[in-house]
Amino acid sequence: MFVILALTTGARMSAILELRWDQIDFRHRIINFNQPGREQNSKRRPEIAMNSRAHTALLEASKGALTDYVIEWDRQPVKSVKKAVRDATQRANVPCSPHVFRHTAGVWMAQADVPMQKISHYLGHASTRVTESVYARYSPSFMKDAAAALGW
Repeated sequence: MFVILALTTGARMSAILELRWDQIDFRHRIINFNQPGREQNSKRRPEIAMNSRAHTALLEASKGALTDYVIEWDRQPVKSVKKAVRDATQRANVPCSPHVFRHTAGVWMAQADVPMQKISHYLGHASTRVTESVYARYSPSFMKDAAAALGW
C-alpha cells in the first residue's frame, strides 16, 4: 500500500504514514495529506486527486482496516518503511529509498508533459522554481523551442 500511494501521489513518507482514513474522500477521489489541525510548514502537504490505481487500492484496503491509519501493521500505525524498503532493495540489488518513489512520481509526471505548475502543486512545492530545477529536464517538450530556434 505504501508503494502504491508513494508512486500515485508523490507524497513524502511521513505524510503517507500519518494518513488517516478520514482524510480520504472516496466519492470525490481526493486525498488531503494535511491532517486537520496541522499547520503547513516548509514540507507542504497538498490535497490531491487520486488516480484509479490509488482509488482501487485504497477501497480494497479500507475493507480490512483495523485502525484509523491507512498504513498499519499489527493493529498499529507504521512508523517507518525505511528498513522494509532497504531489505527489498538489497534482495533485488536495486538501490532505492522511500524518497525515490516521490522523485519517480515527479519524473513520470514531467515525462507525461504535465505542466510544471501542476507538478509543483501535486508534490506540495512552495513554488515552481524547485519543481523546474529538478523535473523540467524530464519533460519531452522542455527546450524543444530552443532547439527549433537553431534549425535552418
